[in-house]
Amino acid sequence: MPGREALPSTVKRSSKKAQDTWVKTHDSAVETYGEGRRAHQTAYASLKHSFEKVGDHWEEKGRKGPSDKQAARGAGRKPTKTAGGVDASASKQHLYDVAKKLDIKGRSSMTKNELVKAIEKANNRETAKARR
Repeated sequence: MPGREALPSTVKRSSKKAQDTWVKTHDSAVETYGEGRRAHQTAYASLKHSFEKVGDHWEEKGRKGPSDKQAARGAGRKPTKTAGGVDASASKQHLYDVAKKLDIKGRSSMTKNELVKAIEKANNRETAKARR
């Protein structure tokens, strides 16, 4: 199964359900578009509808739906800035709770956009640490 071999490290550290979502979508996209960037983008877009990146892995969201403007637009369109797996469309309270889990300093005085950026930065840091 090609998707299992191409599984990104952050997805490998996630639940079986997250892995299965990524693999199933990736393999279907490979049949449609061929192996490569577009298949990976499609798999991530699918993953982001049910999961959000927290630290170095993906956790199931409380609701299904696009995580940011790019995910809402779908694959194959001109790319826009994404939130790197952070559920930018979530409530400020949810983002605050994720920031608390990641021990982000100053979170109580941050705006929603600042929380999204801080979580994305913390996620990238945790992912880099896990890859060492």
